[in-house]
Amino acid sequence: MKRTFTTIFGLAVACATGLIQAQEIKGDAKAGEGKIAMCIGCHGIVGYQATFPEVYRVPMISGQSAKYIVTALTEYKKGERKHPTMRGIADSLSEQDMADVAAFYSTHTRDAKPVPDVPPEPNAQVAQLLQKGACVSCHGANFSKTIDPSYPKLAGQHKDYLYAALRSYKTDTNPIGGRSNAIMAGMTKQFTNAELKALAGYISSLPSDLQTVPESRFR
Repeated sequence: MKRTFTTIFGLAVACATGLIQAQEIKGDAKAGEGKIAMCIGCHGIVGYQATFPEVYRVPMISGQSAKYIVTALTEYKKGERKHPTMRGIADSLSEQDMADVAAFYSTHTRDAKPVPDVPPEPNAQVAQLLQKGACVSCHGANFSKTIDPSYPKLAGQHKDYLYAALRSYKTDTNPIGGRSNAIMAGMTKQFTNAELKALAGYISSLPSDLQTVPESRFR
């Protein structure tokens, strides 16, 4: 009994220590600026379109929360987001690298405009779809102030990217474009692709914190 208690106590201490260490990883935006060479070729060009695994404008990441960027990179590294290019990039990054890159992009903005607390009203069809999907319960009523910083800001994101991302949760087993997320899979599988496209169109039209801030070499 004593040995069992000691083992349990040791495991608890190890878990607590690991949690503390994880919490101590702080991103440094200045350090991150020196670690984005692999990012700027896509995310530093306004309107840049990816051609693999399908054609869409790459997402705007300047202005996203640092915690979400780390979450996304971690999911690529684990294979929960199945995108060969992003998997290769994420595999090359340590946890500190991810935190630094995330800190850089979360503050990498220009001419930021305040996002209104109340977004423009959707049409009747989209309003019904939003209610059915309960989208605001995680992404916030204005889709720019999420209930948890590990969730993405969606307002103003490119609609073709949003549409591709939403569909990817319906095809989580796709080895080059699927995403594994039980909550998002359950939500998206309620809708037809046409309905997902309508949702993406509305969300992309909302005032946004997101930007593509072009690198000087691409201006």
